Amino acid sequence: MTPQTQKEYLSGHIERITYHNEDNGFCVLRVKIKGYKDLVTVTGNSPSVSVGEYIKCSGIWYNDRNHGKQFKADFLKALPPDTLEGIEKYLGSGLIKGIGTHFAKKLVTAFGDKVFDVIEHKPELLSTLDGIGKIRANSIRNNWKDQKIVREIMIFLQSHGVGTTRATRIFKTYGEEAIAVVSKNPYQLAKDIRGIGFVSADTIAGNLGIAKDSLIRARAGLSHVLLEATSSGHCALPLEILIENTGKLLGIDSSLVELAVTKELELKTIICDLIEDKSCIFLASYHFYEKQIARILLSINKEAVLWDHDNSEELIPAIEQKLNIRLADNQKEAITTALSKKLTVVTGGPGTGKTTLVKTLLELLKVNKLNVKLCAPTGRAAKRLGETTGLEATTIHRLLEVNNLEGGFKYNEENRLVCDYLIVDESSMIDVILFYSLIKALPDHVGLLLVGDVDQLPSVGAGQVLKDIINSNIITTVRLNRIFRQSTTSTIITTAHNVNKGILPDLTTRKDNSDFYFIEAEPGEDIISKIITITCDRIPKKFNLNPIGDIQLLCPMQRGGTGARSLNIELQKALNPHYAEGITKFGQVFAVGDKVMQTENNYDKDTYNGDIGIINAINREEQEVTIDFYGNKIVYDYEDLDQITLAYATTIHKSQGSEYPAVIIPLTMQSYMMLKRNLIYTAITRGKKLVVVIGEKKAFAMAVKDGKSSDRYSKLKDWLQM
Repeated sequence: MTPQTQKEYLSGHIERITYHNEDNGFCVLRVKIKGYKDLVTVTGNSPSVSVGEYIKCSGIWYNDRNHGKQFKADFLKALPPDTLEGIEKYLGSGLIKGIGTHFAKKLVTAFGDKVFDVIEHKPELLSTLDGIGKIRANSIRNNWKDQKIVREIMIFLQSHGVGTTRATRIFKTYGEEAIAVVSKNPYQLAKDIRGIGFVSADTIAGNLGIAKDSLIRARAGLSHVLLEATSSGHCALPLEILIENTGKLLGIDSSLVELAVTKELELKTIICDLIEDKSCIFLASYHFYEKQIARILLSINKEAVLWDHDNSEELIPAIEQKLNIRLADNQKEAITTALSKKLTVVTGGPGTGKTTLVKTLLELLKVNKLNVKLCAPTGRAAKRLGETTGLEATTIHRLLEVNNLEGGFKYNEENRLVCDYLIVDESSMIDVILFYSLIKALPDHVGLLLVGDVDQLPSVGAGQVLKDIINSNIITTVRLNRIFRQSTTSTIITTAHNVNKGILPDLTTRKDNSDFYFIEAEPGEDIISKIITITCDRIPKKFNLNPIGDIQLLCPMQRGGTGARSLNIELQKALNPHYAEGITKFGQVFAVGDKVMQTENNYDKDTYNGDIGIINAINREEQEVTIDFYGNKIVYDYEDLDQITLAYATTIHKSQGSEYPAVIIPLTMQSYMMLKRNLIYTAITRGKKLVVVIGEKKAFAMAVKDGKSSDRYSKLKDWLQM
């Protein structure tokens, strides 16, 4: 590109926005400039631009070899449009929620160049137009007002080195006080605003003049490191690791970090306690959760049951006949234990009869006329539990009922659940926060059965609840280890158990009737093209499965060529014919028909981390996307789409608690950091009818060989043993 160095000044109306990066403000605009026959391409930086706006800019002309003549602006300012045509385009651009192209034309026709004044000061006049009632008129006025404030916030944030993507959310949290709050303590953003992390907040702080070695920065960095540790599954960090990691993150001396630790200990926001004789620092809340979990479990465990259980062994043969089953000895042991004790843990791999055990237990509980409830951590796991037992099963969140008005759950220590016996499936997935919320809501007389596979990956959230309970040797635990004959015919199940034992399955033989396959593929184009062919063509034809609804890609990582992000882009193009008609938000394209996943709990919408849905509709005028989750149609504003991600491919961690008819697992040495035995074991056990591992034999072998599970820093086991 060759520049012409003489600075010039241009002004005109934005006709089209070719590109706008909301994070850094870079934009490519097509501008109608007086005296120029064709539209002019202008590149520059602006925190916010809209079609129809009038821009003033200064810069130089470039001749781009690919795109031709362009104007590169070093200064660019956008102003409200001043022509009727510009005003109409501006209002119809989707900038103001509630006004699309249709109403934009109506408004300009009715009020001309006074339309902005009408919207802001005389909104009652809007309702005089056909199709605009009082509710829509007020909505337009409020959205216009909000937009003006948001723009100010955008410009403020942009001037302090942060993107503008979260500006609306900042405004919704702090209102008109947003700039004042950010100026006083920018680190508050990382605590209060979803999507703004410590790094962004720290950037703002630096630009506002907060010193690198200030105590407020050291304290904020300390809290961030501890919070990040919980995201990695830890409830605490050893003191020396915490000091080291915080010092590295902030680039400050350890003495300042130690001072920050002392200050936070004084304020009791953090707690120092021993984990296996090592001084560790907890966020106060996580220390409280684990201590309380232990107290409640020990209380349940020491009490006698209030129902008749003496005849359970006599009743089992009749139930076996009724259900047409034959129980193994350790299944019978688990059942009689679960009836005679208030707290029992049952763990076992696939095909060991956990479901059969639960169904038999339910029959015995029915004899005692007990009020039984069933739950699981995820929607899919709950749905599967309900289908296999024939009884209603819910997620833990729905069982506890979210209290939208006051926060937390409706059922808690002051308002207990109404039930006599609770069965919790997929217990390995439950983190300390959710488990504490559940058990504090249990009535004193309740019986509790925890069912899960402790050899799977631990919870995505902090803690290792099931593992700590089992390893404490305080709570009665029955391990199911017999694989039933009907399950031995499944290559999926036999392969999963071999992997769990550290035995590499035979990857060379392939039977026509097999449900487990290994396909060798080289990293790069080879594996991606094979994945697309298998997903879109081979599996649907051979096994009569739907490529979107029945097949799930499970990846060790998010990033990389065979990571979930990259494969989602490739599969979206291959599987969704509406891809080109989609909208781009938060770096992703969303289109009608896309398979998507909720990535965090949203109590207001009653959708939870891991829920999978299909995009049902996109309303550009109202800036809303409708997603169908298991038959429930949920509406999202554009600004909330950062909690939604494409789900043609997902990580193995995100798949916990779910089962899919067919699973494809890409394994390459690019993911070597994640190649652990429990990861691959978990992935294989997600497939019901078909599992295909595709990639490098070396990567598969490495994963099977590495049986080390990285222990988390948690104190629950110690609390239970005290």
